[in-house]
Amino acid sequence: MQAAARPLPALEPAPFFDDVAEGPEGARAWWVESADRTRLRFAVWPGGARGTVLLFPGRTEYCEKYGRVAAEFAAAGYGMVAFDWRGQGLADRPQHRRDMGHVVSFDEYREDVAAFRAALDTLDLPRPWYLIGHSMGGAIGLRALHDGLPVVAAAFTGPMWGIQMTPFLKSISGIVLGLAGPLGFGRSFAPTTGPYVPMEFDDNPLTTDRDQFDYMSRQMRAYPELTLGGPSTLWVRAALRETEALMRRPAPDLPALGIVGSREKIVEPGAVAQRMQRWPRGRLLVIEGAEHEVLMESPARRRQTLDAILALFADA
Repeated sequence: MQAAARPLPALEPAPFFDDVAEGPEGARAWWVESADRTRLRFAVWPGGARGTVLLFPGRTEYCEKYGRVAAEFAAAGYGMVAFDWRGQGLADRPQHRRDMGHVVSFDEYREDVAAFRAALDTLDLPRPWYLIGHSMGGAIGLRALHDGLPVVAAAFTGPMWGIQMTPFLKSISGIVLGLAGPLGFGRSFAPTTGPYVPMEFDDNPLTTDRDQFDYMSRQMRAYPELTLGGPSTLWVRAALRETEALMRRPAPDLPALGIVGSREKIVEPGAVAQRMQRWPRGRLLVIEGAEHEVLMESPARRRQTLDAILALFADA
């Protein structure tokens, strides 16, 4: 006689906009609370005879953005989980400015990871688990590896292990960021940033692929509550402190892949190269002609990225 299906754990269901995600069937989303009572959201695309991919998104991102990516991994036999960090997606946002990305310390994201880990343990998702960390999620993911995240391999796409700045901003960043707290402007938008403004394709630093760009744009037009503007000055200070701290740490002991586009304009490619050179079980892959979103690039560049990640996971 067939065993009865195991009941779902007592997690509170959360909204999920399946109509714009374009992911595999059966996606579910839940709420979870961090230790400081911040409400977070995560989404699961089930399946995964070969295991489960934990997708750590970048700043401004949300679960639905990775529906197409989840479909690619489902075709290869992997389930996927994506997360809304505090302050973005449908997670709780700063009360003083809901359209601003704001934390005082990246330790707040560590609390998010701890809450998500507890929820995933409850769901008992197929193992082994693998990590993909994109942009800011690459910094959060690297810290999570140091904290013992139970994955067997990690891929990082455009990881934020350094942030590109103009020479002028670099020259004043130490002074400005140091005064942000004492002078009371730390909770304001960082210099050169502001409220959310839709990007035009010709000026975007994310992808060279029009279809992928339109996919992201459709999601934000359909559900403007998913959009997010620039970061606060304190977020920038926290990000720079975290990237500097991570670069001083030795590499975690697991297979890893760092991937950047040759036209990267958001994170610092040199920091990624330096980190991967000092990762004994890691390597660097540069996708020629790609911008920041290597998983949402032209079909050929996307295929190159996916094939490299799938090979890493298969060999782990």
